[in-house]
Amino acid sequence: MKEDYYKILGIDKSADATAIKRAYRKMALKYHPDKNPDDHEAEAMFKKAAEAYEVLSNPNKKVRYDQYGHAAFDGAGGFSGGGMNMDDIFSQFGDIFGGAFSGGGGFSGFGGGFGGGQRRTKGGNLRIRVKLTLEEIANGVEKKLKVKRKIQAPGTTYKTCGTCNGTGQITRITNTILGRMQTASPCTTCGGSGQTIDKKPADADALGLVFSEETVAVKIPAGVVDGMQLKVNGKGNAAPGNNGIAGDLLVVIQEDEHPTLKREGDNLHHDLYVSLPDAILGTSKEIDTVSGKVRIKIEPGVQSGKILRLRGKGISSINSYGKGDLLVHVNVWTPKTLSKKQREFFEEMQNDEHFQPKPDNTDKSFFEKVKDMFS
Repeated sequence: MKEDYYKILGIDKSADATAIKRAYRKMALKYHPDKNPDDHEAEAMFKKAAEAYEVLSNPNKKVRYDQYGHAAFDGAGGFSGGGMNMDDIFSQFGDIFGGAFSGGGGFSGFGGGFGGGQRRTKGGNLRIRVKLTLEEIANGVEKKLKVKRKIQAPGTTYKTCGTCNGTGQITRITNTILGRMQTASPCTTCGGSGQTIDKKPADADALGLVFSEETVAVKIPAGVVDGMQLKVNGKGNAAPGNNGIAGDLLVVIQEDEHPTLKREGDNLHHDLYVSLPDAILGTSKEIDTVSGKVRIKIEPGVQSGKILRLRGKGISSINSYGKGDLLVHVNVWTPKTLSKKQREFFEEMQNDEHFQPKPDNTDKSFFEKVKDMFS
């Protein structure tokens, strides 16, 4: 079971944004990898603090966490401490450390020794759009996607950069009226990787990379929405050099329009048209749902505008709040043309007391129905 984020940072729920940031900075400086080389416990605490700060520093995520705890992010493609490596943490929160560590708060080489080692470069991210039917969104699905990504070309070898001597940084010392000031910036020769090309095949680019097509299996949880972006770690473009890490694959969700169902959050809507005789006499109708067709009963004397609620026939919540409902809107279809015999019948019934509107307490107004629908 995950630890409480407030407990990790040593604050309570009333803490404001400034207090949250202050608490995170204090922990991050204490357990920073440059300060605790080869200390796996410190590294774990550093990641825990970053995970807690990533959620509590975001107002929307903080509200969801305060209401539902860790369940608010289960299966949502959100933050996961196990999926965020050290480079991710420093790319997002590096400015918090100010100049306390080498490189103005940058990370000095996770995985290759702390403190002045080679910087790990990260390959570029890729973005791919995937179309999903309403049925796939409702139930979750695994998609096999063909991805064209850059990988290191076979036979490519690298050597230590002669400009920065493998550190990935160029240090400059400037004399000022305040004394000598030292600044560091990424090496322009190797791009901060600390390595340059030694040998590469003819078909490789200047970084020793070539395009390769790969099939990536992506598990898409139920309840995703149009425009949502899921991240698959390490399936983007490869980074040059021997110590780089691949970028990520960003999967953008596109929801295909359903022919009879309209989505509103986790609820679905269906417009059902019935004839005047069916509305008077009652009938049964077969309609679409995201789990197959179902038959519903229309009671005799149903009024146009009545809403029938099929509970649990909507979309599963992305945040595990349950399932939405299917709202069937009954519309009584009035014919625009009549035969002579039909017209004579309705003219005869026009003043019949059974055809006179007599709404009772159970017949709600349009505004009451709208209110019920949203509640």
